[in-house]
Amino acid sequence: MANLVLACIAFVGSHFLLSHPLRAPLVTRFGNRRFLGLYSLVALITLGWVVLAYRAVPMQRFWWHVGDGLWVLATLIMLVASVLLVGSFHGNPALPRPEEPESARPPAPRGVFAITRHPMMWSFALWSLAHILVLPVAANFVLTLGIAILALGGAALQDRKKERLQPRLWSRWEGVTSFWPFVALTEGRAQWAAAWPRTPAFVGGILLWLAASWAHMPLAGWPAGIWRWIG
Repeated sequence: MANLVLACIAFVGSHFLLSHPLRAPLVTRFGNRRFLGLYSLVALITLGWVVLAYRAVPMQRFWWHVGDGLWVLATLIMLVASVLLVGSFHGNPALPRPEEPESARPPAPRGVFAITRHPMMWSFALWSLAHILVLPVAANFVLTLGIAILALGGAALQDRKKERLQPRLWSRWEGVTSFWPFVALTEGRAQWAAAWPRTPAFVGGILLWLAASWAHMPLAGWPAGIWRWIG
């Protein structure tokens, strides 16, 4: 367990350090291409450490009983996470073109961006929640907590970075979106009709959800999602 904790700290901590305080000086010294290579190498090494450390932990005692009710809840959470993840790749209005003037107004939030301006990060956080619901062991708590901290902490730091780099444009975008899911919708800053996922995001999310849950059988040795009840 100690090795897993250290691995997760290294994985999460290196991401935060290389994405924010160390990024500028390292890019200045080595150039952007070499920095990206270093970033990828560190991420790969620390992720490999996490995987090996997690697999080395023997099966532990469950902290609570996991029945069909929790499996249904986790399955639905993963469906939402899959739609958020796929939707985050379709027309992200939070990434304006370089030629756009700072005074430009961001477009009205649509699709998953009307739900939250960080749909990809929230998909990872929801992944963490779903997996701890159905695998409540200490090792999985460490792993999923690390993923959730990396996702939501990274989203918050991304906001701070954008506020510095594009203060006027980003403040307007923050004014019509929300960090927390559904807040902009309930406050009337975004429209409920606009939040309906676009067809590619919805279909792609369902396909990802089906494929990823099916993959638990050959990769983990136990069925997940709807595959627990069919086949």
